[in-house]
Amino acid sequence: MTTAQGYSAAGEETEKVPLPEALFAAEVHTHVLYEAVKSYLGNQRQGTHKTKNRHEVSGQKSKLYRQKGTGRARAGSATSGTRVGGGRIFGPRPRDYRTQPPARVRRMALCSALSDRAAGAQVRVVDDLKLEAPSTKSVAKLLAGMGLAAQRVLLVSSRDDSNLFLSCRNVQRLQLQRAQELNAYTVLRAETLVIEKSALQTLEEVFGR
Repeated sequence: MTTAQGYSAAGEETEKVPLPEALFAAEVHTHVLYEAVKSYLGNQRQGTHKTKNRHEVSGQKSKLYRQKGTGRARAGSATSGTRVGGGRIFGPRPRDYRTQPPARVRRMALCSALSDRAAGAQVRVVDDLKLEAPSTKSVAKLLAGMGLAAQRVLLVSSRDDSNLFLSCRNVQRLQLQRAQELNAYTVLRAETLVIEKSALQTLEEVFGR
């Protein structure tokens, strides 16, 4: 059985917590992870890059000088891509980099990423963090108590909690994400996953089918 170390909301160790086998003990498919990460990063690109071709740059469009008798190479337009100040040949044009792998592939990639982190003992389970008011100090103290102050941490929660969001946003190397929106890229980018107990149940309900 795959387990993870449990912690209280104060950062103190508790008993081991069993992890869902379907999510944290699956086979790691490296190529599927590659496809998922490539798709995620491609979807972040704006695709607004553009260079001017020979028809768009400013310059003389007519033939520079007569065809024969000058002793020089035959030159056409001054905006040719082979001349200084001319257009760019085969330069980048605006395009859409978005790709959408099938849902089955995305789920397989997420399970592979979670299983890889679980195999490396990089998963922690913590009691639900219920803050009365925003407190960055409380979250930083929790991570320090778990020995994760210097690591890149992904905190997975199952709810929209403004107090928790405001408490996490100023903590260095900490990212907060809802369990329903978890993806392979954010899991692989983090060194350690800290999952709330309610978020663990949500992950099993959403992705464990």
